[in-house]
Amino acid sequence: MTIEDELKLQIGAYYGVMSMDNYDLKEFVLKDIEEYINCFVQENNIVNLKDKMEQYKDELSLKTKLQDSLIILNRINASIELVLLIKNKIKEIDWFIRILCYNIKSFEGVLWKNI
Repeated sequence: MTIEDELKLQIGAYYGVMSMDNYDLKEFVLKDIEEYINCFVQENNIVNLKDKMEQYKDELSLKTKLQDSLIILNRINASIELVLLIKNKIKEIDWFIRILCYNIKSFEGVLWKNI
């Protein structure tokens, strides 16, 4: 994994945890992830961290950010409660996508029958 990929993973994890509004202690976990990112940035002499954070914030999907957060939370030994909440949110996203795709396919079938 390149340094850029690792940084992208860490930033994605930060925003993934940030999206977990139903977790009361997320500020503490975000602080731990910030420290983890800062150590990585200092070790690898990375510049323009804020620009990269904005870029990756917009570039990554919510599901990717949540998946990244599972990797980083494992590295920093975070609460299992948060890990389980994130896994459930990923399942909800997958379920929503499946339902949406099924409805689109059903709608397409109706359109083709009526043409």
